[in-house]
Order: sequence, then C-alpha cells, then structure tokens
Amino acid sequence: MPDMSNHPNRSRHSSSANPSPDAIKALREAAGLTQTAFGVEVHSGLRTVQDWESGQSRMHPGLWELAQGKIKPAKA
Repeated sequence: MPDMSNHPNRSRHSSSANPSPDAIKALREAAGLTQTAFGVEVHSGLRTVQDWESGQSRMHPGLWELAQGKIKPAKA
C-alpha cells in the first residue's frame, strides 16, 4: 500500500487541514441554513453534514473551501 501520510485527510498537521466540527456548524448557522440546505450547497447529504458537525467524520478540505466560497453569512 502506498504511503498516504501526506494526504490531507490523513494528518491534522496539513496546511489544508480539515475544518473542526464547530467551524462547520458556525458557517452553516451564520448563513441561516439547515443541515439539509448546507448539504445541498456542498453536494452532500444530511447524514454526512450531521457526521461532520458531530465529529464522527471529517469534512474534506476541498469541500470546506467550496463551502467558504459559496456560503455567506445571512444579512441581518
């Protein structure tokens, strides 16, 4: 099996690290989105978003970058 130690999902010390569950939830809530609506924006399902926010799985850095580019805080 090839060495995957430099893969972004294999190391927490990567420059393109996975976002924390709190960061994901904060972005979603700041935009006023439900977990389902957030999932639609980043091409993922409800269960996947639930897993990211609970820390059960890690969001890929590429999807995090997509989310940060597409999802903006709701205007007050």
